[in-house]
Formats: sequence, C-alpha cells, structure tokens
Amino acid sequence: MKTLYLLRHGEKEENISQDDYDINLTQKGKEDIAKLAKKLLKREINLDLIVSSPANRARQTAEVLVKELNYPRNIMYNEVIYQAFLNELNETITYTFDTVNSLLIVGHNPSLAALAYTFCGFREPFDMGDIIRIDFNCNSWVEIGKHNASFNFFEKP
Repeated sequence: MKTLYLLRHGEKEENISQDDYDINLTQKGKEDIAKLAKKLLKREINLDLIVSSPANRARQTAEVLVKELNYPRNIMYNEVIYQAFLNELNETITYTFDTVNSLLIVGHNPSLAALAYTFCGFREPFDMGDIIRIDFNCNSWVEIGKHNASFNFFEKP
C-alpha cells in the first residue's frame, strides 16, 4: 500500500507588494501547522518522505511540521510543486522511489485540491493548513490512480 498526504501551506501574509514566491507564513499559520502536527502525532503517522514546494510559505510549513513531528530526514524541495499543473504533480508523485511507502507533499492550490478530487472525488474546501490522506492499494507509485485510491481522512488545524 502507498499512502499520500497532501498538505496545503499554512496561512500566508497578505502582502501584495511581494513576489508570490517570497510570501511568508503568518504567526497564526505557523501555530496552525504546529497544532496540525500534534493531531497527526495522535494518529501515529509514519512518514518516509516529505517533499515541499520551495516557495517561502510552503518551506516554512514543512519546517514547522518537521520540527513538531521530530521527522529525522531532510525535506526534499521540488520546484515543480510551485504552480504545478495537475499532470506535473501526478508525475512528480509517480517518480517517487517505491521504497517510500508514505509520502507527504506540501504545496499549493489549486493543484492539491484538483489532485484530491481526481484521486478520490474529494470536494470539500481545501483551505490553508488543511491535510488529506489518500491510500492506494498498490505497491508502486507508478500504479496509483483513481481505480485504487481511497480517502482516509481530512484534517484541519
């Protein structure tokens, strides 16, 4: 089985004078991600790999999460996740090594919401700081798809 977590970055600053890539998390955004991490700890999740957009708000989200979860590995940053089209995000996931059974992606809308809808028909609002878990009944990331996906949970901070 392969497990995919899609985490939308935390609440961002509303600074229209900054380049979108450079926008940071608000203090509330950081606190929300810390709260979310505590909820994930209660669920006893085990992450093999965290891949994040390198945009500041996504990077900061991943860093808060890693600290709170005591994640022992490095975060992988992938430029493709920033402003990704659905097919690019899907391709990024399918290129994951099969030794990784549990993958968490920190990214942005609309691509994360579109991916959740594509795999399991998830239609709820996917707000900043929200996470969804999707399980796939397969042994390789290349095999993931709507046909073997199942919604596991959706959590808000």
